[in-house]
Amino acid sequence: MTKQERLEKQKLRLEEMLVYERKLWDAGKEYIAGVDEVGRGPLAGPVVTAAVILPKDFSLLGVDDSKKLSPKRRDELFDQIKEAAICYAIGRREPERIDEINILEATKEAMQEAIDGLRIKPDHVLIDAVNLKTLRIPQTSIIHGDATSVSIAAASIIAKVTRDREMLEMAKLYPGYSFESNKGYGTAAHYEGLAAKGPCPIHRKSFL
Repeated sequence: MTKQERLEKQKLRLEEMLVYERKLWDAGKEYIAGVDEVGRGPLAGPVVTAAVILPKDFSLLGVDDSKKLSPKRRDELFDQIKEAAICYAIGRREPERIDEINILEATKEAMQEAIDGLRIKPDHVLIDAVNLKTLRIPQTSIIHGDATSVSIAAASIIAKVTRDREMLEMAKLYPGYSFESNKGYGTAAHYEGLAAKGPCPIHRKSFL
């Protein structure tokens, strides 16, 4: 594939991922927030969410579900999305809260926190696969939203890079669990660390 063909493919992909946003913009909604989470599955660390409002002329190519992107590409897009966005905000819930109310409810709280943290109140919120009963703004829950809505994909990248960088710091603070490579997920090296050392303060006791 030539460079020009790759570019055209990326432009087409962006147009596909703007379908939800364009419908809402055409309906008179000015500010559309995309919301996603990272870290529902790990044995350790927080669940992190992001809410992102993109401008109508958003043209950054390559934004997609964060899981499909290389760490290097995510890092590049992280900075570019923050620069291009009208605004963005982060939400989070710690392992203690996850143990207290369960991961789904903790995720919803963190999503609400991210939305509340936006400096501009959105007219509509697009959320990846979750419905927020606490939200007093019109919302659309989209299954696989991080692969079909550019706003949700942008939020997934912001949340993913934010959490991954934190888990790299946690690896220094709590060595022996391979957090630097598994980011808290249940890999063989992680389970070996648990067997040798027992849980550390950022482990989710309800997951062990």
